[in-house]
Amino acid sequence: MPLFDIQISPDEPVYVISVVSKLVSLPVWTLRQLDKAGIVCPKRIGRKSRLYSLRDIRKLEYIHYLMEEKRVNIHGIKIILEKEEV
Repeated sequence: MPLFDIQISPDEPVYVISVVSKLVSLPVWTLRQLDKAGIVCPKRIGRKSRLYSLRDIRKLEYIHYLMEEKRVNIHGIKIILEKEEV
């Protein structure tokens, strides 16, 4: 039986950029570029710290797939994601 039974909403920003980088196998600088391009925008705590949600991580896993397997650049990823939201 688990000691803690914590339920975290998929939209709750709790993961720091260094942890997300390891989880999705993307360098921190790439995560920053995705944020700058408006593709995945984590919640800001203060001026510098970014916190990602589980939903952000799932999106980043898909982005990693597009980058590594399909060789899509950041501009292409933005277009693909915009088309899929429609």
